Amino acid sequence: QVHLVESGGGSVQAGGSLTLSCVASDSAFTNYFMAWFRQASGKEREGVAIIADYGSTKYADSVKGRFTISQDRAAHTLYLHMNFLKSEDTAMYYCAALNRYTLSVSDGAAWGQGTQVTVSS
Repeated sequence: QVHLVESGGGSVQAGGSLTLSCVASDSAFTNYFMAWFRQASGKEREGVAIIADYGSTKYADSVKGRFTISQDRAAHTLYLHMNFLKSEDTAMYYCAALNRYTLSVSDGAAWGQGTQVTVSS
């Protein structure tokens, strides 16, 4: 069973930066693609970024050039470095283990509890 625990969320002004972390159980990085999703109030959950074990990454168009996903496989930790934050980035951010290299919610095999990011303009 995969366990995912996020941290690093908070409140920041527009234009600022935050880094989210996700500590995963041992099997997560071995058996799954690791990703970040987010869900704003009243909206559906959407994929933000995904990383493969060989380092390939994929991003949602809305965050390209501003967010960077990275991993420390030895530490079983996934990161999301968020720069130039906008008010529309406000959401609950979830760490996820995916069965396929996609940004589709339906491919999620395990989810963290989420960490809130609030960006004020």
